[in-house]
Amino acid sequence: MEQQTIVSELATDTLRGLNSKPKYLLSKYFYDDEGSRIFQDIMRMPEYYLTDCEFEIFTSQRTQIVEAISEGCNKFELIELGAGDGLKTTILLEHMVEKSIGVQYIPVDISEKTNADLVKKLSNELPALGVKALTGDYFHALKPLNGHSGLRKIFLFLGANIGNFSDEETQLFLSQLSSLCHTGDKVMIGFDLKKSPEVIMNAYSDPHGHTRRFNLNHLVRLNKELGANFDLSNFEQHTSYHPGTGAVKSHLVSLTDQKVDMEELGQSFHFDKWEPVFMELSRKFDLETIAIMAENHGFKVEKQFMDKRNYFVDSLWVKD
Repeated sequence: MEQQTIVSELATDTLRGLNSKPKYLLSKYFYDDEGSRIFQDIMRMPEYYLTDCEFEIFTSQRTQIVEAISEGCNKFELIELGAGDGLKTTILLEHMVEKSIGVQYIPVDISEKTNADLVKKLSNELPALGVKALTGDYFHALKPLNGHSGLRKIFLFLGANIGNFSDEETQLFLSQLSSLCHTGDKVMIGFDLKKSPEVIMNAYSDPHGHTRRFNLNHLVRLNKELGANFDLSNFEQHTSYHPGTGAVKSHLVSLTDQKVDMEELGQSFHFDKWEPVFMELSRKFDLETIAIMAENHGFKVEKQFMDKRNYFVDSLWVKD
């Protein structure tokens, strides 16, 4: 039943995207099993700096981060949105347990299996830690926590995932996050910073071809799950970066005038020669913009934790 729901949602979103002008596909569908494997290859590339930067921040500054999070409060809820495998957060959790800080860890993820694996891992490695996983869309899953529990809340949103949101989605996300916070609650968000366009392009249009495979795998998924007949050789991946806006945009471009049938939808879609299909946005930020974003949603920047190259920042905000 769960699989059927996922397929139906994929079908609905694909139909909407390919009937739009310009065409688009939603990046959340990149991550089937094969897409996740390809993304692991991307993260292991020396050119893909993001994961290494944030891991460096958490390992080299874990004491300062924990002190800033727990300042004036020795018991709180640590709520991580999109927790995944919790690899970076575990670095902080280990330090908190060592310092006998009373933390209740609440990982939130859309995947029930991912949550179950994380809870099992943490129960083995940190048996003294309180863990309560929530499965589902971030804010739907968090509704039960909307009341004031009497404990400070610390929200984590790591990995530069906020960069995948449009302006409107960012405003909505931060507004919803702010509504869950009371005065003194804190938020830590990972932001990829503006830097040399060459560095950025090497990460998002890599010489190894992993990002190309990652984008094309979306079409493979549509062939498998929706009965489409995409010919991958008829598309090429293109990435662009605008230093002013900080926007990295990824497209698949049709190399020929073609028609693609989709059995599950009972429809065909026409692609003009050189017609682009928008696949993903990844925005880069500067510290001034981050401070304005915080202020516009009732927060103020308390600390900025940056890697040694100043490529990435985990920005800690406190609710006014």
